[in-house]
Amino acid sequence: MKDLHEMTDEQLALSYIDGNNRAFDLLLQRNQSKLFSYILFVVRDREKAEDIFQDTFVKVITKLHARKYTTSGKFSAWIMRIAHNVIMDTYREQKSENIVEAGEDNDLTHINPQNILDSNIESQYINDQVLRDVKRIMDKLPASQREVVFMRYYQDMSFKEIAETTGVSINTSLGRMRYAVLNMRRMAKEHKIELQLD
Repeated sequence: MKDLHEMTDEQLALSYIDGNNRAFDLLLQRNQSKLFSYILFVVRDREKAEDIFQDTFVKVITKLHARKYTTSGKFSAWIMRIAHNVIMDTYREQKSENIVEAGEDNDLTHINPQNILDSNIESQYINDQVLRDVKRIMDKLPASQREVVFMRYYQDMSFKEIAETTGVSINTSLGRMRYAVLNMRRMAKEHKIELQLD
């Protein structure tokens, strides 16, 4: 039998379904940071994000125990879809169409620009400033546009995965991205912000 650390997430999920609890511990360890970052970015409130994160993993465990997981796609996309549904359920319960106002700690600082950019020290300052400007502009986008930008550029998901995760068509995902880019360009122009990395 393969060592757990050599298994893919999909193999770990199947191993957990077959009764290996350590497989789930490793799945959680591998996916919790990415999933929590996504939830926090969408809901923009740490306490609410923690609740949604816990609800998501309760649903993940329940679905795995019910054998409702198949390896037809990436495990990470599957749990992102569950998280998306939990977020939508939360907002339906609140009967609110708006994302909760941003908390003081939600400015995407958990995303390290050094992981995104490979540049020399001289241009790093400029690149850091551009990324700060982009993050501020992204915070002003409508929730559906902010979500698709985050999934595409910070989670590196394909438009097909984004469509599946958010429960819309690929064309809708592409449309949201298009409008997000147009809105970001408009806001950058209005505020005379140069969004070019060196």
